[in-house]
Amino acid sequence: MKRQSQLFKIITMLTIALFLVIAPFANLADAANGVKSTQVASVANKVMGTKYVYGGTSTKGFDCSGFVGYVYKKVGVKLPRTTGGMYATGKSVAKKNLKVGDVVFFNTSGRGVSHAGIYIGNGKFAHSSSSKGVSVAKINDPYYWGSKYMGAKRVAKVTQVAAKK
Repeated sequence: MKRQSQLFKIITMLTIALFLVIAPFANLADAANGVKSTQVASVANKVMGTKYVYGGTSTKGFDCSGFVGYVYKKVGVKLPRTTGGMYATGKSVAKKNLKVGDVVFFNTSGRGVSHAGIYIGNGKFAHSSSSKGVSVAKINDPYYWGSKYMGAKRVAKVTQVAAKK
């Protein structure tokens, strides 16, 4: 009887802890009805060239997840702070079905998701790299990014808008 009581307490504590971790992110995929792909691209474009700063979340400097979080916050979507948290959010998207605004993830450390960027179309993504700051790269780059690609998540309902010429 005492063992069952202890087991019940442990299960209850784990359930509460899991709820506290997951609950803030449960509805992120539906958080931004009406966000336009041009809004996401515009915000990303405005900070192009911003230097890389480890832990950076502002125009003074971004790390990769700080950049993604900043862009989405500007269009009304709150995302977790880390790449791991972002990867646990939203709906998985196959590479062939990527849309502008999808968050793309890479394994650059050899230990799972460690880098994120925002898909901007035509096989390219915007991100903050330690070598170039906020810049654009090719997802299928055979020299680096192509082999490190892990997947993508749709973290908001983004309306696709044709680019003006």
